[in-house]
Amino acid sequence: MTDKLEQLMFANQKVQMPGELMNRVAIIGGGQMGRGLAQLIAGKGREVILIEKDDATAEMAKQKLSVEMDQEIERWGMTTGEKRGVLSRIVFTSDISSVSECELVIEAIPENLEMKQALFQRLDQLCDVETIFVTNTSTLSITEIATTTVEYRQELIIGLHFLHPVPKIPVVEIIRGLRTSDKTYEKIRDFSRSLGKTDVEVYEYPGYVTTRVILPMLNEAMYTLMEGIATAEGIDTAMKLGFNMPKGPLALADEIGLDEVLYWMESLFKELGDLKYRPCPILKKKVRAGHLGRKVGRGFFEYAKPQGYHA
Repeated sequence: MTDKLEQLMFANQKVQMPGELMNRVAIIGGGQMGRGLAQLIAGKGREVILIEKDDATAEMAKQKLSVEMDQEIERWGMTTGEKRGVLSRIVFTSDISSVSECELVIEAIPENLEMKQALFQRLDQLCDVETIFVTNTSTLSITEIATTTVEYRQELIIGLHFLHPVPKIPVVEIIRGLRTSDKTYEKIRDFSRSLGKTDVEVYEYPGYVTTRVILPMLNEAMYTLMEGIATAEGIDTAMKLGFNMPKGPLALADEIGLDEVLYWMESLFKELGDLKYRPCPILKKKVRAGHLGRKVGRGFFEYAKPQGYHA
């Protein structure tokens, strides 16, 4: 009975901001970030369409999100009724034309400039003239991503950099492109706040704030490990207890995904030429071996993968 009441309560929950339309949101990409965004946005009462490259991948994204929410239920982070409410508001599909129904489109595909440009060019042809496009890029230029769209659309393109896990981390960086309008910025700022996030406006520059500041620390922890100064456990224990960090740098890298960390570092090193962004050899070695972190069960540490979860 309790579960049924919870299901009804959360299924009917809606968020209607004064003057705010964006109640139907499309998310392109069902990876770690895309799933987190879908859970966050649907959890605030909005309808979400999560779009993947094919039906099998879309179904896999649905299964992974279900498993991730089951883990939260086990930790008392949510109820089964909340989970059902969230999933009831998410449509998993491979039909990209469904973006035409949405007021806001968020891309969460891999960090590849050409892929993002091609996607935005296609979205430009499918979406309404007032639809806002958001990129969740961590290191790429918003202005450069927008260049494949028509001129008026570039005023409607903006960056929102969420951190993983998206539903839990309370901050989001908002990044304007060169042509992003004030109206677009204000709408996205209000949208971010309606999701319960604290927004930080950031000038368009490689790495923004969070990525640029955290990467040298992760990299230096890896060099400390490679040079044999301490074990991975010792390094993380020292940093957690010494600086009141909830998670050590190596565990944090595992959480982000070592392939993502490597890509970000290589992008910043190429863009800025600063040696502090040159990836540690042990990071490259881990990625080449397929030890990508928590999502595959092994990185700098080993993790028990949930039953039924396949990376």
